[in-house]
Amino acid sequence: MRRTKIVASLGPSTDDPKAMANLIRAGIDVARINLSHGTLKDHRYRAALVQERAAKRGRPVGLLCDLQGPKIRIEGFRSGKAQLRNGKPFVIDVTLGSSEGTEERVGTTYKSLPGDVHKGDVLLLDDGSITLRVENTEDNQVHTRVVVGGILLNYKGINRRGGGLSADALTEKDREDIRFAVELGADFIGVSFVRSAEDIELARELVRSAGGHAHIVAKIERLEAVENIDSIIQAADVIMVARGDLGVALGDAELPGVQKQIIAEARMGNKIVITATQMMQSMITNAQPTRAEVLDVANAVLDGTDAVMLSAETAVGRHPARVVAAMDRVCQGAERHHSALVSTHRMDAYFETTEEAISMATMYTANHHSIAAILALTESGTTPMWMSRISSGIPIIAATRLPETERRLALYRGVYPVSFDATTVSGTNLNWAAVEEIKKRGLVQDGDKIILTKGDLYGAEGGTNAMKIVKVGAVAGGQDSAESESA
Repeated sequence: MRRTKIVASLGPSTDDPKAMANLIRAGIDVARINLSHGTLKDHRYRAALVQERAAKRGRPVGLLCDLQGPKIRIEGFRSGKAQLRNGKPFVIDVTLGSSEGTEERVGTTYKSLPGDVHKGDVLLLDDGSITLRVENTEDNQVHTRVVVGGILLNYKGINRRGGGLSADALTEKDREDIRFAVELGADFIGVSFVRSAEDIELARELVRSAGGHAHIVAKIERLEAVENIDSIIQAADVIMVARGDLGVALGDAELPGVQKQIIAEARMGNKIVITATQMMQSMITNAQPTRAEVLDVANAVLDGTDAVMLSAETAVGRHPARVVAAMDRVCQGAERHHSALVSTHRMDAYFETTEEAISMATMYTANHHSIAAILALTESGTTPMWMSRISSGIPIIAATRLPETERRLALYRGVYPVSFDATTVSGTNLNWAAVEEIKKRGLVQDGDKIILTKGDLYGAEGGTNAMKIVKVGAVAGGQDSAESESA
């Protein structure tokens, strides 16, 4: 059972119902809708299709809606592209229209650019493929000289090396898209180009005011976000290491270390973390990943990421299901390494809540005893979330009656959600019924020793206050095995 989760972006390549069914069969855990591309009609169709096919497959698949964020891009060229030559001057002029660019100048969607940059700044276009050095600025123009030239196509992104562009993380389009994502029933909403914890709190407030309960994903793409990472981790539910724009802002040499740092700090902060961007980029067209891509995915798994994400590989790639299958194999291979199975996380920590204490006690016991699985009866998913912060090879089976909790749990590393309504079972029969449910699904078998966690008040959030060790097949009719122990 793969512990690391796979997030797959939807797009034209997944629009055929058979292609979507194959994608789910291959093992995606969360489907991503990128609100930067496509129409609302496209997004509605894809959300409905993934939910329908997931239900037919009988497994929960979460839905992540990814906001566009501030669109800091050049405008278009008269001929669709321009050749920028090393050493030549080039002007970014905010007064130029969407298709008035030439080899000497181009417009931009970001009208505040002249006020945000200064002489000596380095601007990176098209994910760093084109490099410009700022020579001077005027009210409406940024005069630069080409350092690294090449072919520049329409509407490519602009970044300033070292960050510092002042655009707000949430645009008017994002505010509208938050309402739309709530309407779609999104389980997660990704906020692009986060600068601070305040951006996360604003997004959460907008989600709640729209009547939604989606968890907020902070996409780390700016230098400012790295500098404010502690407060962002505290404010967000999920952290995404969005390596495309982040790599441009930091520089390639700094990116690997920062990725490791963010993953480690997110886990220490007991938050979920996704590693994203170009993980298997060659498989947009190729049938197999490169060795470098295999190592990239495996290293993210060994660093402790909860999930790895596919973007264009599945949205517009030639064979989306094959990409997911390849990523599945690489994740499972990395998870067999010793470092992915042991943990010293929080060994000296103080636990603030009963749920947290039970979760940590469960994982310590599981990692130091002959335990086949952990069965957590949960409402909100908080207890299995705490458990998933501890590296282990032992599956955490989260039984919940709430479909929205099931879909959120699909993102958590090492957690396998199942549908089970504890409120319909009498207290004396609950342990037996819960164990029988996961036995029926083939997740455990007679003779396995498992840990079961639950609360006294079934159906209430935050009520987990007990753990019990039981043997499968020795729990029947409300009578626990003589070998069972409880805490």
